[in-house]
Amino acid sequence: MATKEKLSHQQQLDAGKYVRYTPEQVEALERVYSECPKPSSLRRQQLIRECPILSNIEPKQIKVWFQNRRCREKQRKEASRLQTVNRKLTAMNKLLMEENDRLQKQVSRLVYENGCMRNQLHTPSVATTDTSCESVVTSSQHLNQLNPPSQHPHRDANSPAGLLAIAEETLAEFLSKATGTAVEWVQMVGMKPGPDSIGIIAVSHNCSGVAARACGLVGLEPTKVAEILKDRLSWYRDCRSVDVLSIIPTGNGGTIELIYMQTYAPTTLASARDFWTLRYTTGLEDGSLVVCERSLTPSTGGPTGPPAQNFLRAEMLPSGYLIRPCEGGGSMIHIVDHVDLDAWRVPEVLRPLYESPKILAQKMTIAALRHIRQIALESGGEIPYGGGRQPAVLRTFSQRLSRGFNDAVNGFADDGWSVLNSDGGEDVVISINSSPNKLVGSVFPTSNPFFSTSGGILCAKASMLLQNVPPGLLVRFLREHRSEWADCGVDAYSAASLRSGPYAVPGLRPNTGFMGSQIMLPLANTLENEEFLEVMRLEGHGFGHDDMVLPRDLYMLQLCSGLDESSLGACAQLVFAPIDESFSDDAPLLPSGFRVIPLDSKTDNSGGNRTLDLASSLEVRSESGGRATRAVSDSSSPSSCSNVRSVLTIAFQFSYESNMCDNVAAMARQYVRSVVASVQRVAMAISPSRIGAQIEPRQFPGASPEAHTLAQWIHRSYRFHTGADLISALDSQGSDSVLKQLWHHSDAIVCCSLKAAPVFTFANQAGLDMLETTLIALQDISLEKILDEDGRKALCAEFQKIMQQGFASLPGGVCMSSMGRPVSYDLAVAWKVLNDDNSPHCLAFMFQNWSFV
Repeated sequence: MATKEKLSHQQQLDAGKYVRYTPEQVEALERVYSECPKPSSLRRQQLIRECPILSNIEPKQIKVWFQNRRCREKQRKEASRLQTVNRKLTAMNKLLMEENDRLQKQVSRLVYENGCMRNQLHTPSVATTDTSCESVVTSSQHLNQLNPPSQHPHRDANSPAGLLAIAEETLAEFLSKATGTAVEWVQMVGMKPGPDSIGIIAVSHNCSGVAARACGLVGLEPTKVAEILKDRLSWYRDCRSVDVLSIIPTGNGGTIELIYMQTYAPTTLASARDFWTLRYTTGLEDGSLVVCERSLTPSTGGPTGPPAQNFLRAEMLPSGYLIRPCEGGGSMIHIVDHVDLDAWRVPEVLRPLYESPKILAQKMTIAALRHIRQIALESGGEIPYGGGRQPAVLRTFSQRLSRGFNDAVNGFADDGWSVLNSDGGEDVVISINSSPNKLVGSVFPTSNPFFSTSGGILCAKASMLLQNVPPGLLVRFLREHRSEWADCGVDAYSAASLRSGPYAVPGLRPNTGFMGSQIMLPLANTLENEEFLEVMRLEGHGFGHDDMVLPRDLYMLQLCSGLDESSLGACAQLVFAPIDESFSDDAPLLPSGFRVIPLDSKTDNSGGNRTLDLASSLEVRSESGGRATRAVSDSSSPSSCSNVRSVLTIAFQFSYESNMCDNVAAMARQYVRSVVASVQRVAMAISPSRIGAQIEPRQFPGASPEAHTLAQWIHRSYRFHTGADLISALDSQGSDSVLKQLWHHSDAIVCCSLKAAPVFTFANQAGLDMLETTLIALQDISLEKILDEDGRKALCAEFQKIMQQGFASLPGGVCMSSMGRPVSYDLAVAWKVLNDDNSPHCLAFMFQNWSFV
């Protein structure tokens, strides 16, 4: 009987699982779910007590309801995500089909031209002479099709009808480039389409001027996209100013704008360019929105643009944006940039900078598309931001750094800049700005007390050509190893400019290679990490002066871009400015930095994935003899990337008082020369031509006799003290095999000197990876800096044992890399390395199973 009653009760509970909830009960549960999607058992019981309408529901049923609700929410989000991906794929498929149709037309045209050429080649020689003229005419006609001459060479400058005619012609020519075959497009290497890719990127081939084209998808409506793209100052870093001088509405609902735009010169070796253009915004019958633009010249007709000193007038051929709405939201964008920068008016060595469509694509076309995608994801809340600041605020910092550096490089007279008197043979140009109030807003806030008295800004700049140096690799090294080129006294002087009051000009000190550790604090980065903003903390300066006392740590706001070596035509740049600890949104910025621009296009695609270890080429000072030895590459074949040239531009800015201008100028000139010498040394070391074309990413450091000897000592001492082999059985007993296996050992092995303040003298590849450094910068790192307090205590406790017995095991813990990142390890083994005379040479440490925390 009891068993039947128990079964009946269980059936009632089971039946309760499928009870229907009333709307009032669902509403009460939804309110709790919105506050806490996963309530605890106590919270569910409290809910039943507080809501009488839920009193007839078992607590277990309440738990099941919340589980089902979370499951439905997860399914809804996943379904929404899949629908979004499906819409992207559908739009991308449509885009690819259109691109395929365009390519089919281009192929048909090329096949036809190829057939005509074959017919000409197979005709008799007499006829060939006649048809050659025909061929010239045909080629001329083809060029005219690419850039057709205006049918109305003389326009009424004051006639809206004449401007509308120019606008309609511009529209037709732009569309023929965006979706037609008016320009022969060649897709850039590495730009593959996909739902999460930036889009389809192509550059021109055999056309007047240089042109680039991009097609992509973004999650913004067409009108918003057009608004952002028309605001060139927000995304085009080379744009100095855009002035809309006239707006004329058209009868079809569009607008015509007359625009004067000034752009920065990328180096100190060439003049800046400006543009006088007509911009036409209109809608098409299919609902698309078009923004097209071209220069107004005597051949096109139209008003004459304003004159400007220190600028060369460049021509914008029909360019613009075709923005089409996508089903379900978002837009499909076609971008065309086509310009003629008058390359013949710059020094011949710099002409590739103005004749490369890849550089145009990186600076304008891809930059525009990336900016739109960034804004779209920020608007959707898909991008986290750091430092407690909104993405727009961080983006403003990036723009101010870039703009301040461009202002320094160009030194426009209307900004207040003037060049100090020189004999014309100076390698470093010194410019001063005694009216920095013209730069207020981009550099110093109006409330800065320093400029309430006499003073100004001084800029020391220089440009130089580099041979066989990957721009991204050079800038990466400059960023990660500031001690190789910077002077801490100059950094302290720059930081002091943020404070009011007088301060003395420091003398340059010998570069000892040690200026304390640097820690990178990331703030923001773009989608593909092609640019990132960070705060760099320079620790341990402790710079003091009789009339200047600064904090021990200095801070730099730093913008870095172009580190990806596979990006063809990309400019690599490192720009920084001192900031104080408060780092307010209107913090004054006085940017300095480096810019490296490739002058020649790369011909070897595999070179993009090549990584170079500086250990294979940079000088490594021997602990025993103090001599500088250089690694020798195993490969003697020239690299296809070894012919790449680039131009390096350096600019450093300093504030000064009027009575100290000459002193600051002398210091700045000497400092920039010192930096140039350091950069040249690093550039020579990392040049692919010095380390061979076929160097592997994990190559061990060459054939230095000292390196082989040290490897033998490390291996022999470990076996002598512990009775075990450090490396596996060797194929041969040669030193080459010992060094190679030690270099590729999976655990981090590092050696430090036996001095009062031990510094590192050697590390294998795993050790360099753990410390996030290279052999040339390894000696700037002390053992004390990387060990935490527990690690230092453990080493002190075992040090006597190590010196007497030869080795000791240290417990696992956490150490710090040179970049300030914590690294955990399971066990550390320390042993005494003996030389051939059995005398202590150094200490070796092996960190087992290490990983970044």
